[in-house]
Amino acid sequence: MTGGDGGSDSDESEESGKGGGGGAASAAPAVEGAYNAKDYSDLNVSADVRDLFQYIGRYNAHEVELDSTLKCFIPDYIPAVGEMDAFIKVPRPDGERDELGLQVLDEPAAAQSDATVLELQLRAVSKKQHGDVAIRSIEHAAKNPLEIERWIKSIEDLHRSKPPPQVNYRKAMPDIDKLMEEWPSEFEDMLRGVALPTADLECSLPELARIACSIMDIPVYDNLVESLHVLFSVYLEFSDNVHFAAARTAPPQGA
Repeated sequence: MTGGDGGSDSDESEESGKGGGGGAASAAPAVEGAYNAKDYSDLNVSADVRDLFQYIGRYNAHEVELDSTLKCFIPDYIPAVGEMDAFIKVPRPDGERDELGLQVLDEPAAAQSDATVLELQLRAVSKKQHGDVAIRSIEHAAKNPLEIERWIKSIEDLHRSKPPPQVNYRKAMPDIDKLMEEWPSEFEDMLRGVALPTADLECSLPELARIACSIMDIPVYDNLVESLHVLFSVYLEFSDNVHFAAARTAPPQGA
């Protein structure tokens, strides 16, 4: 009986080895160092442990589709004027290395910018102190009026696009847009019957400036210059406003 039991145990172990290892061996990929069920068929382990080996062959790795994210490479400094320099250039015929765009600023455009105007533009947006700018001369200017007109237009565009100077007030000042809002109707009715103070008012210049700022609802602190800066900024906004400019140039009604 002992021999019979031993024989039955060996038969069961062989069947479990064939069942678990046979399928795993057939499904195992022919890769060097990969799992092979035959290498572990002679282990002296229990049937429960041997049954675990069949899960190794049954496992199949899942194919996971990873979403790729396109991130453009934007360097901190692009050595180009106007459009981005793609560094797609025709090589030099002599075979030498071309440093255009690396050591020398390149402008990939048919109409090249004026070097002096470009330097003035960089000075306008830069906060650093610069020395004197070198102004180039136009050769045969009397015979080249188009070049003179282009230079004048470039300087006009430069002054037009030049950012206004920023003033940091030491104390809070109202916003320019808020000061340009429409006054209450009661205040406007009062202005029609009450004349505003003029320069003939018997007061000093600082007092007259404080009165003007008070009428415009501009606070006056210990520094009167900052309040006057806000006052003149409001005046400049009204002068550049298209609506009020058209009202000034329009003929009076009934004319």
